[in-house]
Amino acid sequence: MSALAVDDRARYRANPTVLQALKSPRMLTREVLAGLVVGLALIPEAIAFSVIAGVDPKVGLFSSFIMAVSIAFLGGRPAMVTAATGAVALVIAPVAPTYGMDYFIATVILAGIFQVLLGVLGVAKLMRFIPRSVMVGFVNALAIFVFSSQFPQLIDVPWLVYPLVALGIVVMIVMPRITRVVPAPLVSVVIVTGVVLAFAITVPTVGDQGELPKSLPELFIPNVPLTWETFTIIAPFALGVALVGLMESLLTAKLVDEITDTHSNKTRESWAQGVANMLSGIFGGMGGCAVIGQTMIGVKASGARTRISTFCAGIFLFLLVVVFGDFVGTIPMAALVAVMIMVAIGAFDWHSVKPSTLKRMPKSETFVMVATVVLVLLTHNLAVGVVGGVLVASVLFVRRVAHFVSVERSVERSVSGDVARYVVNGELFFASSNDLTTLFEYPDDPEHVVIDLSGSHIWDASTVAALDAIETKYAALGKSVEIVGMNESSQRMRGRLTGGFE
Repeated sequence: MSALAVDDRARYRANPTVLQALKSPRMLTREVLAGLVVGLALIPEAIAFSVIAGVDPKVGLFSSFIMAVSIAFLGGRPAMVTAATGAVALVIAPVAPTYGMDYFIATVILAGIFQVLLGVLGVAKLMRFIPRSVMVGFVNALAIFVFSSQFPQLIDVPWLVYPLVALGIVVMIVMPRITRVVPAPLVSVVIVTGVVLAFAITVPTVGDQGELPKSLPELFIPNVPLTWETFTIIAPFALGVALVGLMESLLTAKLVDEITDTHSNKTRESWAQGVANMLSGIFGGMGGCAVIGQTMIGVKASGARTRISTFCAGIFLFLLVVVFGDFVGTIPMAALVAVMIMVAIGAFDWHSVKPSTLKRMPKSETFVMVATVVLVLLTHNLAVGVVGGVLVASVLFVRRVAHFVSVERSVERSVSGDVARYVVNGELFFASSNDLTTLFEYPDDPEHVVIDLSGSHIWDASTVAALDAIETKYAALGKSVEIVGMNESSQRMRGRLTGGFE
């Protein structure tokens, strides 16, 4: 076994391990209780995300149960919770109403396959190329989508829905100031539901949205034709789910790494998310990814550190729904709307739009963030917004870096003959080297020209072609060119490519 493999195993070794937790009653109790709290907190959001996706509540609940349990064994980030999420629900929402449930499940399974492929190909390593401004735009767009998705539950409903929503929001604002032991969303749901039951208020309930599960999930093999036409229908949605799910999962994993001061295997997490989504689809779930809110409840508020807490969260979620399903069906939709509004408010990066931040932040950063949000809102696709945001950021970066190249000319007088010396500083690539040929005074230079590249670097074939063009122009005038100061990498690049553009 190589030293690198040993180092990787040591780097990603869980601390504490599952075995250590099982041997410690105190640690095991902490992990189990953390799982219970997270399982309770998953119920209202799983149901709400099912509504966003346009499917029965049991679809989101099944998905959360299956994904939490499977990722506990497969995932690369211990204690991180995976379940049905708003990001995935928003991307996949058009499928079920337009094409039916079979196509919906096929999309979830295909998304899992895409994630496995992306994980094997090392897509986790590409996360470092996503700028912070794109991340902020992604989060803000997600928050706007989650908020706007509540409008159908607030239009043409009994007027008592509005004070109930307000009550739920007030409880979630006040509760954390009293205690954080029990999740505020759960307390809000219980109080609002209690008010509705106590006063026999008639408002839309979870039970009105569809049947809740009464038993274990069953195999669901989608009845869709295995044709290219089917693939073209579901592939765009599946790819969107795959990209958004991986992005949110890897961001959450990075956040947990920082909180616990440990490392996690992002590549393993990537393909594990894909397997979890495939299992979710096979058993009739809507798919999902890592959930930031519930993960923070487990890791930060409850002290979870091992896979035990994630496994218990899935088990407790299923038991609560199956055993107390009748009660869950009486939960008013107003309570879930309040939860989702607070999720949207909490997810939005308000700091990014503060006047003081906008004044201090470079205009290009703000433009990239706004462009990401606008692209998401126009296309209703979070993945398109992120890819578009990265492209905008790349163009602005290239444009900015291209202007950092400078050329300084001097003429050295000597008995043997005058020499024109050009000192080039900056990174030479396609954006900066295209104008390089225009920065030399060909007719006015003496017969010998020296181009000093000690302060620059050749990155691509465009630069080599530009240098060849400069030599050709001087040769046509009967003058010689000497290029000096190239580093080893630039010499190899030029040696391999020079003369090959005619």
